[in-house]
Amino acid sequence: MNQSLPPGISVVIPNYNGALLLPVALPALYKALMRSDLPFEVFLCDDASTDVSIAIVEKDFSWVKILAAAENCGFSPTVNRGIQAAGMSYLFILNTDVLLPEEYFEPLLRYFDLDDTFGVMTRIIGWDSEAIQDGGKLPVFHGVKIKTSANYIPRPDCTDVWLPSMYLSGANALVSTQKVKKLGGFNELFAPFYVEDAELSLRAWRMGWRCYYEHKMYCRHKESVTIRSKNRKSYIKRIYNRNKMLLHSIHLPGGLLVVWHLQLLIEILGSLLIFRLFFLKSFADYIKLFARVQRCRKDLRECATNEGKKLLPLFPVLRQLKLQLKALPIIRIR
Repeated sequence: MNQSLPPGISVVIPNYNGALLLPVALPALYKALMRSDLPFEVFLCDDASTDVSIAIVEKDFSWVKILAAAENCGFSPTVNRGIQAAGMSYLFILNTDVLLPEEYFEPLLRYFDLDDTFGVMTRIIGWDSEAIQDGGKLPVFHGVKIKTSANYIPRPDCTDVWLPSMYLSGANALVSTQKVKKLGGFNELFAPFYVEDAELSLRAWRMGWRCYYEHKMYCRHKESVTIRSKNRKSYIKRIYNRNKMLLHSIHLPGGLLVVWHLQLLIEILGSLLIFRLFFLKSFADYIKLFARVQRCRKDLRECATNEGKKLLPLFPVLRQLKLQLKALPIIRIR
């Protein structure tokens, strides 16, 4: 366990207009924290909400500390404010649309008995159903592209095995506070949203730290039923694809990075033919950030040096992870 911080759980809740969700999520969180029998602190990191979120928390949940932003910045900068403030050994990132059972933390803390544990996530199921929305994250490749959408669950005879996960969901990740601080938190290049949780976990793996999936525990997630406009959907796809490009550019080594750019060029040509304008905009956004990507690569190397570690190359790490999972009785669900 982390020895330089006092034992306990620092909870970071990114919030934007969660007034309808917080009165449900916060009492459930409080019960789970009390049952953990550990000291705790809870930070609501508000991302310039325009509803009455802050007023509700101030009135009904005095045990929650509010860190309010003057302007809307997105997921990574918002959570990072909570990470900077966190002062306990475990850090739990919780979305406002996630509901915890009272016993949530009980099977998770054991993972931190190992010094190389970065964090653990659990199964995510429906708010009103047992349908699995997210399981463990399975490494899948398309050429030199890393797919981040593949999930798995264990077969019934595999539930007592410690299962690795390529990354931890940003909706319900319990991580080592010390390790996430050393990594500098979430990469703010990925704001406003998408892929930042995968990128953080890949940094952890490359540092020699491990991410786990605990299937026996669950949390409930309320999926959005908002019908988005056509323009909004196009913007989301633009950001998502830009961030996938950033992920590869930060983590692939020189030779594979050249191959990936060639593979990307083929996709760009295909997008021109079928008028996928959002993908071309994604690429333009990526090019604008290229100098900052080089800084991210340098920062990660310096982080490893400061820890007295050799930064591990990504593909061998993910191939080893894939081989480990292939030897286990698991079922791919997406």
